[in-house]
Amino acid sequence: MKRGKKWKAAAEKVDVARTYELDEAVGLMKDLSYTKFDGTVEASARISYKSMQNVRGVVQLPHGTGKQVRVLVFCREDKQAEAKDAGADFVGGMELVEKIQKENWTDFDACVATPDMMKDVGRLGPILGRKGLMPKPKAGTVTTDVATAVKNLKAGQLEYRPDKTGVIHLGVGKVSFDSKNLAENVRAFYQALMRDKPADAKGDYVRTLYIAPTMGPAVRLSTRQLV
Repeated sequence: MKRGKKWKAAAEKVDVARTYELDEAVGLMKDLSYTKFDGTVEASARISYKSMQNVRGVVQLPHGTGKQVRVLVFCREDKQAEAKDAGADFVGGMELVEKIQKENWTDFDACVATPDMMKDVGRLGPILGRKGLMPKPKAGTVTTDVATAVKNLKAGQLEYRPDKTGVIHLGVGKVSFDSKNLAENVRAFYQALMRDKPADAKGDYVRTLYIAPTMGPAVRLSTRQLV
């Protein structure tokens, strides 16, 4: 991949033979960002496990992602006021199911559904599934407690799973975040990976962990102090 002058200048600041402690890595990563906008900080973890489809979970970032999360809630009328009061952006029942079916509408970032709606919401699998928007019990997004689910999503709850190469990519904040808060988000991500580690995973489960700003070079992290 052809790199520009700014990227190359930033890359010269990184010692690719080193693994950096978290606080130093965060400070360096901020210095590597050269975009005029407030870039996203992405953490990338390479997982070593035989069955990647079983590697997935949920992480609650203590300081959020820095992005406004638009939440849709599928529920009956008796739960709709609760969802709206919790901050849901879109709330409804069958009318939302039909809108998504007819218009292929997915102008939202996360979905919550009450259990009694899942029979109808399940028909949206081909649309919501490919965008990672399908509500799931394990993620806490199929629940009768819609208020808590909405608040968690707004506060920084994210689902993760590896790509085809076994790498998990997750936006863990913005370059403008306070260094301490950004470090705590990165630590929460790593701890979630280890908490959800499959019981039969052996050896080094997380082979490598990097953080990088939007369009910038990556910094490799030591995981010794992240537990």
